Amino acid sequence: QVKLVESGGGLVQAGGSLRLSCSVSGRTLGRYATGWFRQAPGKEREFVAAISWSGDTTFYADSVKERFVISRDNAENTVYLQMNSLKPEDTAVYYCNRGGTVGSVRVKKLDASWGQGTQVTVSS
Repeated sequence: QVKLVESGGGLVQAGGSLRLSCSVSGRTLGRYATGWFRQAPGKEREFVAAISWSGDTTFYADSVKERFVISRDNAENTVYLQMNSLKPEDTAVYYCNRGGTVGSVRVKKLDASWGQGTQVTVSS
């Protein structure tokens, strides 16, 4: 099964920014919607944002709306998550995955295996 690869995490102060990247090793992302998820210690993995294959449809969790922006460059086979105005509660391991549509991704009807994720830590 295809596995996506996340990168770009790190340690940042509250109010700072990070940009995460998602790609597929040795393959294209394919004509799938792609989304970002996160899991904080002791919590369930939750949906963060999703984007359609064409890039013309996006959807965000309420907790990140107006702060995070999802985008994609199909020529580079990469999906990005620009995270601005970061808060300590954004601290989590961030994962990407893909599905047929933005709606599928939102409800975790996903096509690929989970990768290792990338750690984002926001200090107060």
